[in-house]
Order: sequence, then C-alpha cells, then structure tokens
Amino acid sequence: MNSLTKKRNRFIILSLLVPVVLLIAFVVFPAVDLFRMSFTNWDGYSANSNFIGIENYISMFKNKDLWLSLRNNGIYFAVHLLMIPVEMAIAVILTSKLRAAKAYKTIVFLPYIINGVAIAYAFSYFFSPVNGAFDSILEVLHLGGLSQNWLSDPKIVNFVLAFVSLWKFSGYHIVLFIAALQSVPKDIVEAANVDGANAFQIFRYIQVPSISLVLDFILFDNIRGALQVFDIPFVMTQGGPGYASSTFTLYTIKTAFTFNNFGLASTMAVAIMILIVIIYVVQNRVLHIGKPKPEKVLRIRRKGGK
Repeated sequence: MNSLTKKRNRFIILSLLVPVVLLIAFVVFPAVDLFRMSFTNWDGYSANSNFIGIENYISMFKNKDLWLSLRNNGIYFAVHLLMIPVEMAIAVILTSKLRAAKAYKTIVFLPYIINGVAIAYAFSYFFSPVNGAFDSILEVLHLGGLSQNWLSDPKIVNFVLAFVSLWKFSGYHIVLFIAALQSVPKDIVEAANVDGANAFQIFRYIQVPSISLVLDFILFDNIRGALQVFDIPFVMTQGGPGYASSTFTLYTIKTAFTFNNFGLASTMAVAIMILIVIIYVVQNRVLHIGKPKPEKVLRIRRKGGK
C-alpha cells in the first residue's frame, strides 16, 4: 500500500470520525440522559434526584391537559396535510412557462425565511380584537358580523394558529416540490405529450411517482413539525385560554420551566421522540405498500422483464 493510499484512507477515516463523534456527543448522549431523567423527580436545580420508576409515565398518561395539547397538535397536522395537494398544484404551475415565475417563487418562499417569532407577533396584531387588521378587512367587505375573538375562542383558536403556521411553512414545501419537479426528465414528459396525455395524466402518472421521495419527506416533516410546534402558540396565546391552544411541546416546556418538574418533562420528551419514530415507520410502510423492492426490480430486469 503506497503512501497516497494510506493518506486517502486516513482522510476517509477522519472524515467519518468527526460526524460520528458529534452525533454521539450531541444526539446519542443527550437522548440517553433524557431517558435516564425520565425515571427521576429532578426539579432542574437540585444537585441530586430520586429514582421514582415509571411514576412519571403513569402521570403523563393520566394528564388530561396533555392529551388536549396533543389533540391540538393533530389540528396542525390535519390542516397542513390537506394543503399538500394544493402545494403540489402551485409547484406544478410555477414550474410551467408562467410569466414572472421567479418572482412568484421568491414571494412564496419569503415567509419561511422570516423569523417565526416575528411572524407570530405580526399575526397577533392582525387578529387582535382591538383595531385588528383582519376585522377591519371584514368590515370593508361588509362581513363585520363574522368578527370573532380569534385568539381567545377555544373553538377556533387552534385553526387560526394552524393558518399562521401554514402561511409560514407552505412556501418551503412548494420550493421542495418545485425542485423535485424540475428533476423529472423532460424527454419523458415530451413523450407523454406526443402520446396524447393531458396535463392531469402527466401529473398523476409521471410527475407524482417521480417525486415520491420528496413527498415522503414532506409528509414526515409535516408530522414532525405538527408534533413540535411551539413558537406560534407560545407568542400568540401562551397556550390559552386555559390549555385550549397549548401544544405538546409547549406543555412540556411549561412543565419543566414553570412547574420545575424536569423529570416529568423528560418523560414527555421521550414520548414525543418515540411517537415520531413510530409514525415515521408506519407512514413509510403504508406509502410503500405494493411497491416492488429494489432487489426484486433488479431480478426482473436481469430476467429480461419476465
């Protein structure tokens, strides 16, 4: 083995070693320590903590306010999920020969790069019951009778907050769809056009299958984001009225820093991590039902398509 090969191997080993060390230090070790703390009653500032077994897990499952918060997370998930087909349609339009398409792409993506806290504050004033811009718009449209206490009515507050979240993150999903659609080979689309396929058929049978990996990622990102939403409800409503607009992450942080129960908060954090992994595995299996495995496709091709 010559010196050049040795240097190359050493470089590869060092290149792999650094991310592995960082992964262990900042992901694996904190996760293990979090799991350990979930079995204690640590208050966040005492030098010692007591082992209490699974009491935190029992308390978590019996906590009705926590289940209410998780239900609120479900509203964010449902609203974003319903918008995914719309985001795909917008992406298709923006990848077509549309005049000023670049300007539209910039406008669509702009909310995502704005700080989430700034967006939450802006929409707090927008939906304010005192001289709020949204109520003023309704008055101009002679729809003043529809005015509500948008951020204090338990029946509608989560839908308002989900709309704000949608306004911020939809542009990110649209840009991902645009990038995926632009990677679809143009000759396949042109061949479909020659064969008489219309726009919907091209979208259904060519574009959607070609961007399935990006669609998988966006669906998972939707689940992860819905379960971890924090800044928008924290700034706009503080989880109120009561726990009507609280979310799982917001309730977890309040448990740790307001009620000084880091043990129970660690239990909630462990639960949300496990829930995300379970949902991802289930989603992955459901979305790929009926799809042939790569090794099966290779065997078919080697046999000449038989």
